[in-house]
Amino acid sequence: MKSAVSCLALHHIASTVVSRRARRGVVAIATVLGSLALLTVSSRASATMASRSAAPSSRVVSSPAPVCQSAIAPGAQHATTSCVNWSVRDTWAGHGPVVALLNFHLQGQAAGVVAYAGWIRTAATDLGLYLGYEGPGVTNLSRGPEAVPSTGISRLLATFNSGFYEKDGAAGFYTNHTLYFPMLKGLATLVRYTNGTVGITQWAAGSNPGPTVLMARQNLPLLVNNSAPTALTANNYAWGLTLHGAPAVWRSALGIDKNGNLIYAAASDQTAASMARIMVTLHCVRAMELDINPEWPIFVTYAGPGAAKPTLDVPNPNQIPGRFLYTSTKDFFAVFLSRSPGEAQPW
Repeated sequence: MKSAVSCLALHHIASTVVSRRARRGVVAIATVLGSLALLTVSSRASATMASRSAAPSSRVVSSPAPVCQSAIAPGAQHATTSCVNWSVRDTWAGHGPVVALLNFHLQGQAAGVVAYAGWIRTAATDLGLYLGYEGPGVTNLSRGPEAVPSTGISRLLATFNSGFYEKDGAAGFYTNHTLYFPMLKGLATLVRYTNGTVGITQWAAGSNPGPTVLMARQNLPLLVNNSAPTALTANNYAWGLTLHGAPAVWRSALGIDKNGNLIYAAASDQTAASMARIMVTLHCVRAMELDINPEWPIFVTYAGPGAAKPTLDVPNPNQIPGRFLYTSTKDFFAVFLSRSPGEAQPW
């Protein structure tokens, strides 16, 4: 396999100037009633959690679950459980929680560094992959809508950034029954299958995804495997050239938990190794790096059907909430409320 390091190039910086947004704090404490998506944690002082609800948490150990459950085996000495305040963002859709958000401080890092996470219930969603007018690269094939398609606007839940340009790191790209760039063996790959499930895996098949795959997007090797950072994360140069050569920059990643749900995360001032630790902290069993450097990380949720009131949930000053509602420069992912497992993505 051709080394990813040799084909990496510096991402350019956007000329678009947008308003700076203040960092978002943690939202109000989530309730355990009904089917709210919650995060379970082990805490030495669970009785004081409510009084600290205004500050982000650094003790994230599990994905959102239908109810709060103990993070430590029952009967274990000093086992205590609290619910960290995940914010459910799709209550307007009239169903159980599908998209939830969490901001938290990072242990061992400067107090101002915050990680922004988004949890996506894959069983209730369709994940779409769309080209931009430049990303992922040059092609003679139809680029499609280059924005969230109008056919999916009514059930749009979230949008977020994809991976590198093809010129910055050769990788497979397959969507809407079209292979834009061949799959490469050994690379981290986000896959959506015809049975409605989603996976993140190290690609071991051939250059064509095959009949059971609806969508596949590759980007570099796996960042996390078997719930641990991969050995390559120790080599920061293997994960993309950075702005001004700084080792710690804005990075984003996408992981999958043991239940098959997706977890997106982004944070400033991260190396490959620290980004991997964030994904492990969020209980990802496998994860892949997405785009890096100040311009690109973005995660947006919508306050109602028809992409109403988009919210920039990663407060990146180089982005705007409506980014993917019009023609986008780079390729991106969109999350839609599912109507049936394995259905085609809106196009």
